[in-house]
Amino acid sequence: MSDPAESPATGDDRSPPSAQRAIDVRTPLIGIESVGPVVQLQFARLGLHSVGDLLKHIPIRYEVEAAEGGTTEVTHAAAATDQPITRSVRGEIQKVRHIPGRRPRIEAVLADENGTVRLVWFNTPWLARRIHPGVRGIAKGRAKLRGGYLEMTNPQWTALLDGEDCPQRAGRLRPIYSASEELSTVRIEGVIARVLTGALAGVHDLVREEVLVRRGLVKLADAYKMIHAPNDVLDAERGRVRLAFDELLALQLAMEMRRWQVRHTMRAPQLPMSGAIEARILGRIPFTLTCDQLRVCHEIANDLAQATPMNRLLQGDVGSGKTAVAVYALLNAVAHGAQAVMLAPTEILAEQHLEVISTMLDTSRVRVCGLRGGMRVADRSVVLQGLASGGFDIAVGTHALLGPDVGFKNLALAVIDEQHRFGVEQRAILRTKGPHSAQVPHTLVMTATPIPRTLALSLFGDLDISSLRGRLPGRTAPTTRVVETSQSHEVYAWLRTRVEQGEQAFVVVPAIDEGARGLKDVASHATSLAAGALRGCRIGQIHGRMTARESDEVIKAFRAGTLDVLVATVVVEVGVDIPNATVMVIEHAEQFGLAQLHQLRGRVGRGGKAGTCILVGDATTEIARARLDAIASSTDGFEIAELDLALRGPGEFFGSRQSGLPPLRVADLSRDLQLLHDAHAEAQAWIGSTGDLTDPRDHLLRKKVLALYGAALGLSDIG
Repeated sequence: MSDPAESPATGDDRSPPSAQRAIDVRTPLIGIESVGPVVQLQFARLGLHSVGDLLKHIPIRYEVEAAEGGTTEVTHAAAATDQPITRSVRGEIQKVRHIPGRRPRIEAVLADENGTVRLVWFNTPWLARRIHPGVRGIAKGRAKLRGGYLEMTNPQWTALLDGEDCPQRAGRLRPIYSASEELSTVRIEGVIARVLTGALAGVHDLVREEVLVRRGLVKLADAYKMIHAPNDVLDAERGRVRLAFDELLALQLAMEMRRWQVRHTMRAPQLPMSGAIEARILGRIPFTLTCDQLRVCHEIANDLAQATPMNRLLQGDVGSGKTAVAVYALLNAVAHGAQAVMLAPTEILAEQHLEVISTMLDTSRVRVCGLRGGMRVADRSVVLQGLASGGFDIAVGTHALLGPDVGFKNLALAVIDEQHRFGVEQRAILRTKGPHSAQVPHTLVMTATPIPRTLALSLFGDLDISSLRGRLPGRTAPTTRVVETSQSHEVYAWLRTRVEQGEQAFVVVPAIDEGARGLKDVASHATSLAAGALRGCRIGQIHGRMTARESDEVIKAFRAGTLDVLVATVVVEVGVDIPNATVMVIEHAEQFGLAQLHQLRGRVGRGGKAGTCILVGDATTEIARARLDAIASSTDGFEIAELDLALRGPGEFFGSRQSGLPPLRVADLSRDLQLLHDAHAEAQAWIGSTGDLTDPRDHLLRKKVLALYGAALGLSDIG
């Protein structure tokens, strides 16, 4: 239990005895001891309204609160460690000083039989009436040596009445909660301590006992007790692991339910690949597919031949030839008299795909159209009518293809490029574009950012995965160099020589506008280069705030060779294909992630000429240095993805993929990967052949899974 002195109740917030009642997880916070209207509002601002909310308000960390000791013992302990450990010392106030000023403070000397400790409080005028010579009490706070003298700043103070027999405080692990300026972690801890016993009595464990035994996990009620009132660090970690397992299990159950649903409750058109169809398709692709590409094409063809909807992820490194594989799949659908669609996240990438596909099919009977947000009304109307009537076989476009006014006569396949730019809801919308409710299109999603093996089952557990490794013939990996900012003038002097030889270059900066962080921005850096190192060169600019038409004009000018250098943000990270671009300069390279750096350097060396990527930056941390060293030493996107996971954790992968899904609050994939594998195995066994959780024992668990993931993953209609 917390010390009452640590969470004083004001007269405004005392509840009458009649308000005290039996407590369970549904109990509102109002009326709990020391929670009146004012404090209730403070809790509400943190999103905490009930006892159940408090139970789920997990500590963000713990502090070691050492057992009460004398001044000599505490002095030795403070000298032995730099770690913040809370100490308690009891004694008698010897003297007090009140120091006015802009930041008034109270200084007091507390003495016991062995020595003294200096106590300092800032901005606490109310303490002036309580702290005076002769008063006995206990000071608790972070003790440290300052100038060889023991000192506590803003310690908690508990006065001891004359003759009061107060036992010495034992050591403990103190939970620290996410709090607010008006509601301290101490107050939160005190309220949780008051309701914990009652709340735990009503906790329902949703995981079967045999699973807990098999995985060595504690019961849910015990886990919450260990989390909020741990006996030691091991106790707290055992509680955290159980809660993390529950989170991961719910996610994995949802993924398995989704996988089962796609395979057993949905139907897609069967598109078998014959030798004649494949020969015609391969004849349209202007180069010979690699063995790796053919292997993936056949994996996709096997899926398309089934009535079970394909739900496959194609991940491939930069330059591995994903677009040709996508065209193979699109043309298979068209060969069966059906329609296909290719969705890209940006208008630049959509236009590029449209150009590539149209060129391949220039002399064929396949009718291809594009649909994007900035089209003229008349042009858009022609496309919409053609898609609805079957006049167009393949549509290439952006989010505009997801609009409610976009309909298809016979959509059989949807390809989503750079899928990490889309959420699961977009895939769900495409599934509704089939010819009727009983049939959905096959789905192929593609990414040039390989997914680390350890994350694939959590991020893409509802998908089958195909991987393209290696590069197309004639494509070589760019040479990568790392230089310090002080050498940037040499970089641009060298870049100028490449431009004079007729080559083109990207210069990537991290900011659009000039900001307080001192990072280079597009406009200022372009102006500086035009007036200095690259005087006379034709320099263009592109960033995410430009309109689609403005961006298209810049990219077309760059591709046509009327611009020599393009200063850009990461908007050029994917899909910008300029065969004559051979140089990529990335300013403030330490600001970017490994996978992002790898994608950016993949923009050069795509036209047969060797590419060079120069990373300009000053690594001020070990992680930043490791990141730059790693990108300079490896050209394998799959290896880089694993390194990025190790250096930065899974947050970026997880957050970008799972837009629309609740984030993990307890589980940490950087250290809970084995737990994730355990949850995956349990979910597979649990779902089995039924595809749902309709066993009466699983009623509450099923309800929880559907509440968390049902809408986003389309699970609400199961069972």
